[in-house]
Amino acid sequence: MSRGWHLITHQVRDELSSMAKTDAGLLHVFLLHTSASLSLNENADPDVRDDLELALNRIAPENAGYQHTVEGPDDMPAHVKSSLLGASLLLPVASGNLLLGTWQGIYLCEHRDRAGPRTLVLTLWSNSSNAG
Repeated sequence: MSRGWHLITHQVRDELSSMAKTDAGLLHVFLLHTSASLSLNENADPDVRDDLELALNRIAPENAGYQHTVEGPDDMPAHVKSSLLGASLLLPVASGNLLLGTWQGIYLCEHRDRAGPRTLVLTLWSNSSNAG
């Protein structure tokens, strides 16, 4: 996966649809990595993704004199960015559907130039569930 903000809302919705149905609940999305993160943000204008990437690169530049450099110049800034944004999201679910705002999308934020596959764990917590 390349560096950048990758919209994954559709994939998360697909996984949710294969889980038990719930009238009301919470979907916890957890990323099993320390140099990428998750974000809920605007999904309409692609410029927002570019601007967020620009802002994070200003906050955690590659040439900041980090001690941890064994994995390359993009690794430590990736850890900083991951710490700022976080590795999980908690999202409301009703009638088996994610309750997102009109312009909200779920992003996997890849902070390394060239990263391997990323793994998510989805856990659905609900007050009731029905198979189906």
